[in-house]
Parts: sequence; structure tokens; C-alpha cells
Amino acid sequence: MTAYDVGIVGLGAMGSMAALELARRGRSVIGFDRFRPPHELGSSHGKSRIIREAYFEHPQYVPFVQRAYRHWARLERESGRSLLVTTGGLMLGLPDGTLVAGARRSAQEHGLEFEELSAREVRRRFPVFEPAANEVGLHEPRAGVLRPEDSIEAALELAAAAGAALCYYEPVLEWQGGDAITLITARGRYQVGRLILAAGAWMGTGLPGTVLPLRVARQPLFWFDAAGDPALVSPRRMPIFIWEWAADRYFYGFPDLGDGVKVATHHEGETTTGETVRREVTADEAIPLRAVMARRTPLLNGALRASAVCLYTNTSDGDFLIDRSPLDPRVILASPCSGHGFKFAPAIAEALADLALDRPPLLDLSPFALARFPG
Repeated sequence: MTAYDVGIVGLGAMGSMAALELARRGRSVIGFDRFRPPHELGSSHGKSRIIREAYFEHPQYVPFVQRAYRHWARLERESGRSLLVTTGGLMLGLPDGTLVAGARRSAQEHGLEFEELSAREVRRRFPVFEPAANEVGLHEPRAGVLRPEDSIEAALELAAAAGAALCYYEPVLEWQGGDAITLITARGRYQVGRLILAAGAWMGTGLPGTVLPLRVARQPLFWFDAAGDPALVSPRRMPIFIWEWAADRYFYGFPDLGDGVKVATHHEGETTTGETVRREVTADEAIPLRAVMARRTPLLNGALRASAVCLYTNTSDGDFLIDRSPLDPRVILASPCSGHGFKFAPAIAEALADLALDRPPLLDLSPFALARFPG
């Protein structure tokens, strides 16, 4: 039985980047996925993901995204692919709402470049948005769009070139402790010294060996044609945006990168699992979103071009879960998701590699500990 330094279960955003990071460091790595990434059956797809720095969720995330920016640039250089499109970002809502106030707090704490625009200034600079008179927009120039499928493909190609063994269509059924950790898959048994579990929506199953406080949600994504001048929805004229249209209720979107304008709600999906999720999106599922868009983004509310389903794997507080397993400290639990994790992937992967090699991570992972959850 061949032994590897590190095994990785799940080769989506976090797992692919961790495989690359560890292979770069000269470690023997074996990675498993139940499908063939990149694919449309988990979380890391949909043609675009937001990257933003003025992080409304909490200022603790800003150092992670700043480090991630450097890693994204490296991945672009090494792969020869364009993975990040800078469009600027606009956070819209009431000045003291969760979104704008949180983004402002992070920007001020970390000395980030930003502008706070009145509703009139937003409408003048970005005609696709029609905020109410009492709303504002916080604009950050470095925000933009990541290409998830291309990013994962690039990481896996580079990891394989660096020596990582990547096993597709081979789900891991369980792991067992001992002198080495034994992985049991549908095809065989493997031994690894350390194990990273980054299985996304499948982290809530029996795979981790302990019950984790995770809820999987089904999040429909929609692509629309512009209802007005197509030039206004180009990446040169339209930033990525998040809009708090009611208290703690959000929708977000992207300019047209060639597939239409992508718009979706945030954290309003039905509970599901990776196995039982409804993967087809019906036409009437866009109706509630269209109602929100009608007054705020009418120029984005054209004909429905396409739809897809994304899976959010959420903790109860919306923060990540990154920690060693209480069953075996050699096993690392990685669920840095809750619907906002992709942008951090290469920085999180660096931290996961450090944990796997028993080194202190450069960034503080203590807010993401499993012990914060009762029981």
C-alpha cells in the first residue's frame, strides 16, 4: 500500500489549491473527488465569483483576502490564464445597514481605498443601479470577478505537474486512525500521514467521523440579458455589486462577461444535501428576484438566459470552520464556505498546508475553531 504525506478529500476550490500548495512544497499528495472538477455539482462553479476587500462580514477576513490577492496573481502567472477581472465593487443599502456599515468598518480599520457615494452619485456613475434617496453606495476599486472553473482547473493542472496524484470519480467512504491514516474509497485503501477534509456539501455526512454544525442550502443562480444598452453592463461600466435591499436580505450580481448578467439572492436557499438537491431550476424561481430587481436594477432585468444551482455549506454564524478533528489531530476539517469562501481559496490552502505540516499558519484561524459551537 503506497503511503502519502497528505491526503485531500474534495478537490474543489479549497482542495485543489491545497493540493497545489503542498505539492509545491515537495510533499507527496493524493487527492480524491467523487466527480471530476471543475464541475457543476457543488459550490465552485457558475462562471464567476466575487472578490472584494472591504469585507462587511467582519474585518478579520481582510488579511485573508489581501493574501489571497497575491496568490491569485501567482496562479495567473504560473498557469498563463486570466483568472481575475477587476471591475470595482459597489455595496448598496442604508448607510447604517449591515452591508454598508460593515464594509465601511473593514475599510477604515485596514486603511483600504473606498468612496461612499450618495444615491444621486451612484445613479450618475453607474446607470444600471437606481438606489432610493436614503440609500448609499460604498465603492471599492480593487474588487472584481474570479473565474472559478478556470481557477480550479489551473490549480489541478499545476498540482499534477508538481507530482500530486489526483483520483477522480473516487469518493472516500471513511477514514481510520492508526500509525498512519487509512482512507477507504470505492476502489481501494490508501495510507496518508495527514488528512485534509474539504468535501464541501458532503462535510455534513458521516465522512468527518463527527457531527459538524453545517447546513447545506440550495442557491439558484440566474443569467439575464440586459434590458437596455448592453454597453452599460460591460465590465468597464458596471462593477460587481451586493445590495442589502431589506434588513439582512441581499442580492448580488456581476457585469456581462459574455454569458449575460448574473444575479442571485444570498442566503435564502432551501435546506438540502449534496445527494438530494433539486438541480433543475424552474422559470418561476426567478420571480421573487425579478420583483426585487424591478425597482433597483431594471436595466438588468431582461430575458432569462440561463440558470444553475450552487450549494452553500453554512455554519450557524456564517463564519468558516477550519480546525483539527477532535477525533484525531492529524485530520483537518476545512469548511471555509458559508457562501463567501471562494475568493479566499489560495490563502486558506496555504493555512491548510501549514496545519498539515504542523506549522503555525501565518494568519489567525482561531475565529474558525470548532469549539465555538456548543456541543
